[in-house]
Amino acid sequence: MNTITTEIMKNNKLPFKSGALQQLLAFASLILLIIFFSIASPNFLQFSNIVGILLSTAVIGILALGATFVITTGGIDLSVGTVMTLSSVMTALFVTTLGGPTILGVLVGILTGAFCGLLCGLAIAKMKIPPFIATLAMMMIAKGMALVISGASPIYFTNTPGFSNIALGTIIPGIPNGVIIFFGAAIIGALILSKTIVGRYTFALGSNEEATRLSGVNVDSWKIKIYTIAGVFTGLAGVIMASRLNSAQPALGMGYELEAIAAVVIGGTSLSGGKGTIIGTVIGALIMSVLTNGLRILSVPQEWQTVVVGFVIILAVYADNLRRKKA
Repeated sequence: MNTITTEIMKNNKLPFKSGALQQLLAFASLILLIIFFSIASPNFLQFSNIVGILLSTAVIGILALGATFVITTGGIDLSVGTVMTLSSVMTALFVTTLGGPTILGVLVGILTGAFCGLLCGLAIAKMKIPPFIATLAMMMIAKGMALVISGASPIYFTNTPGFSNIALGTIIPGIPNGVIIFFGAAIIGALILSKTIVGRYTFALGSNEEATRLSGVNVDSWKIKIYTIAGVFTGLAGVIMASRLNSAQPALGMGYELEAIAAVVIGGTSLSGGKGTIIGTVIGALIMSVLTNGLRILSVPQEWQTVVVGFVIILAVYADNLRRKKA
């Protein structure tokens, strides 16, 4: 890594206190939400409900892990929800219709997400299409392909009852496998982002893409790789979702991208790029799940839950704007 790129990385470490403060505030918000809903409803802190929160966090959380890489580069990915659905459908198609082994079906789902991420990366890096438009197009393509491949009908894993064990089974008693997979993916994501050259160039692209290009880095190649890595997380989320529901629901997925982006921003990743943290994203995903679960326990109507989530997204983006101004 040459001098210019090294300087970019040093500059990225300067606002450490600000990033740590944001994580602390996010964690404090999570604790306050837990306290509030615990007081409001005695059912909230029941073990079964806590496990349910963690399991619901697994899908949004894994989506948000991939989105962290993309947003840290200064990009955006609006396709994660429908690509997740397409990955679920492809897994179900391979396992049920084609009768393939479950392990290969899981691989097919993950590779589907990776392939969609690769296509987004190519469109952004080589065709110079803005990330918003490229991923918006992929969102529509993935949604349409999921409906076409499935015949617009759910695909159930009736003949493969063991498939649900991927998310709902328990290697550790009382803790669903989906939760373990989520935290395992978070650890891997954190190591990639903080300890590898992929993470270094992710921060470099978001901090100053032109300076990174002038330093001799193949910016286009790294963008493609980063979007592909994000796609791997999206494909994994699709497999977990299919296992959790024991079916592939082709009409599912729209809206998940907003919750994933909100989790990333709440956790301290800047929409302008250059700053990102996996730990913060995990906290942000937990906040979204606790909020949704708590509102549901309080019998808040679904439409009002959506309104509240919308306000949370606005507040998250506003807080990000304030952070950038102070920086």
